[in-house]
Amino acid sequence: MPQAPDNNNSATFWDHLEVFRSSLLRILLASVGMGMITFCFREALFEVVLAPATNDFFVYRWLRLPPFELHLINTDLTEQMFVHMKMAFAVGLLVASPYLLYVAFRFVSPALYPVERTHAVRLTLAAYTMFMIGIAANYLLFFPLIVRFLGTYQVSERVTAMLTLQSYTDTMLLMSLMFGIIAEMPVLVGFLTRLGLLHSQWLSQYRKQAFVLILIVSAVITPTGDAFTLLVVSLPIWLLYEVSIWVSRKIAPQPTQ
Repeated sequence: MPQAPDNNNSATFWDHLEVFRSSLLRILLASVGMGMITFCFREALFEVVLAPATNDFFVYRWLRLPPFELHLINTDLTEQMFVHMKMAFAVGLLVASPYLLYVAFRFVSPALYPVERTHAVRLTLAAYTMFMIGIAANYLLFFPLIVRFLGTYQVSERVTAMLTLQSYTDTMLLMSLMFGIIAEMPVLVGFLTRLGLLHSQWLSQYRKQAFVLILIVSAVITPTGDAFTLLVVSLPIWLLYEVSIWVSRKIAPQPTQ
């Protein structure tokens, strides 16, 4: 018989509400506080943010790509200030995310059985790790290649390509979020397989349909509609689908004939 959760049966609704309020307040203070700290390090922050827009970015040197020139411009009086605040909050939230997850887990864990708590820890760590891998992959590879290609694309030599700072940072944040969510595919498939709702045989059977769906999703989430961006986005999603099949097969092996 499973051991009962560690919650206090004598606690009232208002006690739980107070704990929730305290946890929410700590999450809010940590997010805002880390965002303010990040805001103070403007030069270091934008040294990282703007690195993919320069020839010195190590990915370009590693791939031995030819030099390119990308001009970032500001078109609004308050644009740079709002971009600074937005990027500082986003990076601060990312830095504070381990503590935020810890506070959230401490709030819900008393309601879980010990076995459920163990599975919840593993699932949370796996999901967080894959989300961070997705963000890192976007910053190190996908976003730089897309910025380099689209930022220097010209229909004519008479047209000078210039990119606004707002467009640059918005695309970076959007793609980081999208790749972070997409990277959760193996975790989600593993979770559904554990529940008996998915099976590796079913995933393998519908590979062709999945490929078409991946192309559609890639076309929707990409900031532009060109074939190069579609290819850059769809290939890693397809790779994640294959990894998901492997994860599902490991969790629930197919019966031998």
